Formats: sequence, C-alpha cells, structure tokens
Amino acid sequence: MPVSLAERLRELIRREGSITFHDWMKAALYDPSGGYYQRSDLKRWGREGDYRTSPERSELFAATFARYFVGLAEDFHELTILECGAGDGSFASGVLRTLREQFPSRFAATRYVVYESSDDALRRAQERLSEFGERVRFCSEWNQVSVRSGIYFSNELLDAFPVHRVVMDEGALSELYVDVDPDGRFVWSTGPLSTPRLAEFAHAYSIELASGQTIEINLAIEGWFSGVAARLERGFVVTVDYGAEADELYDPALRPDGTLRGFSRHGFVNDLLAEPGEYDLTSSVNWTQVKSVGEKLGFKVIHFTSQDKFLLHAGLLDQLQYRLDRAESEAEKVSLTTGAREMILPGGMASSFQVLVQVSHGFHG
Repeated sequence: MPVSLAERLRELIRREGSITFHDWMKAALYDPSGGYYQRSDLKRWGREGDYRTSPERSELFAATFARYFVGLAEDFHELTILECGAGDGSFASGVLRTLREQFPSRFAATRYVVYESSDDALRRAQERLSEFGERVRFCSEWNQVSVRSGIYFSNELLDAFPVHRVVMDEGALSELYVDVDPDGRFVWSTGPLSTPRLAEFAHAYSIELASGQTIEINLAIEGWFSGVAARLERGFVVTVDYGAEADELYDPALRPDGTLRGFSRHGFVNDLLAEPGEYDLTSSVNWTQVKSVGEKLGFKVIHFTSQDKFLLHAGLLDQLQYRLDRAESEAEKVSLTTGAREMILPGGMASSFQVLVQVSHGFHG
C-alpha cells in the first residue's frame, strides 16, 4: 500500500528536522502522487468540490474576456492566447466557443495554448477541449512554452504559489516552520529566515510588522513573471486573482495573522497543517509586488481594477443580452441572469477579485 503524503512528510521532518512552511505547502499542493492539485480522486471544482472559480460560476466570465481579448488583438494578424494554470479547461472552452460563435474571423486566426502542471487537470482539459482539435496545444512544463507574441492569461494562479510565512518575534523577523510533535501531529515552530530574500522583500516593500504579526511572502511570483518576460516579446499579461496593495495587505490591524487559508467543500479549514494534500491552500496576492516586478521586467500597467468593474467595462451586459436573446428555456435565462448577478453585484464574489493588465514595453501595435 502506498505511503501517504502526510506520512512521508512526517518521516522527512523526523529525519532531517523541521521544514519551512513554503516546502510543506509545495508538497501539500504539488507533490506528484499526493499533492492536492495532482490527485485524480478529488473533486476540486464546482458545487460538489472544494471551490468554484469564476468560469464555473458563469459562462459570461469567459465570454466577456473573449470579447476583451478581441479588442486587445486588433493589431495582431494571428493571436496566441496562453493560459497559465488552466485547470480543467473551463475558461479556455468558454473563450474559444465565444470566438467561434461571435468573432469567427478572429477565431480562425487564434491559437490557444494550455499550460497546466497538474497531470490530472491537463487530462480533464484535453477532454473538454477536444472539439477544437489542433487549434489548442497543451503544455505541462514551462520549457515547452514558447509564445513570443500574444496574451498570457491566468485566473487564480498566483494565490496558489507556495509562500513563506514570516513573523515578528521579539523585535526581529523569524520564519515559520513545520515540525512534528510526539503524537505525530504537524505543528508550527519558528526559526531563522531560510533565505536572505525574505528580509530583502520586507525592506523593498517597506513592511514594518507589529510584534507577533504574521505575513506571507510569495517569492515565486518573481520567478513566474521572469519566465513570462523571457518568452513574451510583444503582447499582454492579464492576471486575475484576489489580493491587495502592500500597505493594505500587511496592515497589522486588518490582517494580524496574514491571509493564509484552506478550503474544503466551500468552507474554511480550521487546522491548515492537519492533512496535507486533502484540501486547497491559498494566500492573497501582493499587487504592489506584481506591478513592480512587471515594471522591472519591461511591462507597463494599463488596467487595474476590481473584477466586477472590469467585467462591466469589458461588456458583460452585452454578452448577457446576446445569450438571453438566444436562450431556449426559462431555466437557461434564469441561469444566465443569476450568473451575471454573481459577477457584478456590489459586495459579491467578483468585487473581492482584481484584474491586472500589463503590456510589454516592446509592443507598438
């Protein structure tokens, strides 16, 4: 019988000592055999799963972005859309169907690249997108991605990168590690910073923590964006996620314990260390960091707003009317209007997400 991920982590810690939360989270989410995103036996998406992303909540999300992409692509003879962390292909399917139905000439000149590191999700995406044949290419490794011109899109990708947890302990920065107690339970411990990059990060973003305050630091964003910049010479980076600017994200009054959370069956997990690989783990994105890293790599911000405002500006209501005019039943109309409300109602889910659009400095139309 295979050894569980939890037992393998226990043995690693007992043998080599406590590990950073970053390494623990990386294993919990991405371990090849037991990581949450790699497992084929878990229902992650949808009402019966652990979470629902915007493409699953309403077909209008992908349809509106498809319309937006057409506007961005006016100066591209051929358009390539690369989706990073494409999950089961829900968004890609919605975009391609909208282009095929409403923008056939653009659809004929569009190629879609699905990048997904989870073998399980990639299989699901390949099945879902089979109707589009060779128009879609699938990649499971960054080194397979070679899109030089086009749009790099991601939805709820950056929040799933493994993070370091840092705490202000007796006037100095310490890092949170994961240890095992005598009963075999995973427990928190503190230790020295595992890399000087953490102190450098705190200095770069003028982070001053209150005593006992804990924050998450997502160093992986820099590596991810560097990988994008090394490939994309001409085009746009469109990032959808939930987060805040640095001054708000690290405010001790607002978030004394950081933003790390776990989700299972649409509810919060109480003990984030109890069962690695069994539930989703996530933390809020530092948008100041994403903008700053992009600027250093040659990308300029052209849009940054809440998701609900972005969708309204990008034509969600037009997409709603288009579909209502073609709906074949009252049930379909109700589903469309309910989905639209979820996407644009003040205080709804979409208002807690943000959309950042950056353009390469080398793009001249």
